Amino acid sequence: MKLINNYLKKNNIIIRNFQLSSWEDIFNKMTYFTNFRNENTLDEIWFVEHYPIYTQGQFEYNSLKKNINNIPILYTNRGGKITYHGPGQQVVYLLLNLKRLKINIRQLLSIINNVVLNTLYYFSIIGNTGIIPGIYVEKKKICSIGLRIKKYFTLHGFSLNIKMNLEPFKYIHPCGDSTIIMTHMYDINKHISLEIVRKILIKNFFIFLT
Repeated sequence: MKLINNYLKKNNIIIRNFQLSSWEDIFNKMTYFTNFRNENTLDEIWFVEHYPIYTQGQFEYNSLKKNINNIPILYTNRGGKITYHGPGQQVVYLLLNLKRLKINIRQLLSIINNVVLNTLYYFSIIGNTGIIPGIYVEKKKICSIGLRIKKYFTLHGFSLNIKMNLEPFKYIHPCGDSTIIMTHMYDINKHISLEIVRKILIKNFFIFLT
């Protein structure tokens, strides 16, 4: 696991960009950060791509399998059910102090939705929310959200499909729903890259979060 760069932005929020990383490494680092942070610790937002992996949330009960088509399945303490992470997908971890930001979990979900919807719109993609948390494009899911709150500190975040292999999603019921079909931004706009999408996500975070 190696940082591409690490830089401080306005309003005392640190943005960290990671190279392609294992989910376990990031999970352990995130857990350590949250366990040892205090009232004065600056908030951080991490941008990561993961090696192929399925992760199960707290509300996923089909946990007997250890892998699907040689892709490991790991349990996590976030909300939600099963999903897939892989290269070409931007995973964003939100390590925030809700008390200091003076927002609740419902407001944070609204911020995430606005950040993603406005990022999609920048690339001429029209998204919308659904009954199940996340963002959808033409009735297909493009962004999944799964959070955990410890005291008033947040862990985990969301994943936005940019230009990735969608095949592994076909072997699960994403978010526990057999009717969900996944998509990625590349299906609608061929002129995108993860690096540019990441920059727009960061820009939108500082519009809606601060």
